[in-house]
Amino acid sequence: MAVPVTARGQETRARLLAAAEKVFGETSYFNVSIADITREAGTGSGTFYIYFPSKEAAFRELVEERGHELRMVTRLAAEGAPNRLEAERRAFASFFDFISRHTNLYRVVRQSEFVDPSLMRGFYRAMADGYAEALRSAMDDGDIDYIDPEVLAYCLMGVGDFVGMRWIVWTGTSISDEVLEHVMEFVKRGLYPLGRRSKGGGSAETTTDESR
Repeated sequence: MAVPVTARGQETRARLLAAAEKVFGETSYFNVSIADITREAGTGSGTFYIYFPSKEAAFRELVEERGHELRMVTRLAAEGAPNRLEAERRAFASFFDFISRHTNLYRVVRQSEFVDPSLMRGFYRAMADGYAEALRSAMDDGDIDYIDPEVLAYCLMGVGDFVGMRWIVWTGTSISDEVLEHVMEFVKRGLYPLGRRSKGGGSAETTTDESR
């Protein structure tokens, strides 16, 4: 794939990816042509082939690039938080904001299972790997209870995925502060249950005010 070196080239490539995101999301991968993408982007077919050798290549780059952007946005949002719960709050808020600007990404990622199942798995695995690493670090610091970090990462990703689907994708609105607070109350109870668990799986004898 050609990597644009000029600002104009980067802008054109970004415009093509944005157009692909829109038409793939609003129609489907299998019903979209390259002409549909270039028409939406306001470019010619020749321009498309400068950056992508095929429709599948553009679709793949779209999924991978948006996945990278989403991971970066949530990671940067969580950086510097005083504890894991606040990091979760910031990351969830940034996730919902990102999805409100990329609602078609839900449909695109789901379509990727039928274009190339490994592409969809890669999207979620890359997100879960970084998430699990951050959760494991918080567990090692004693900030949150021990739960298998990978299992916990997928559980929390599922919360964000379905809440975003219900309140953003289905309604075309944003997540209200009230909905976010309900999400965080649920997350808090998962990260700080009444019986603190050690890495060995046993329950601790005491609890802290923060865990109640």
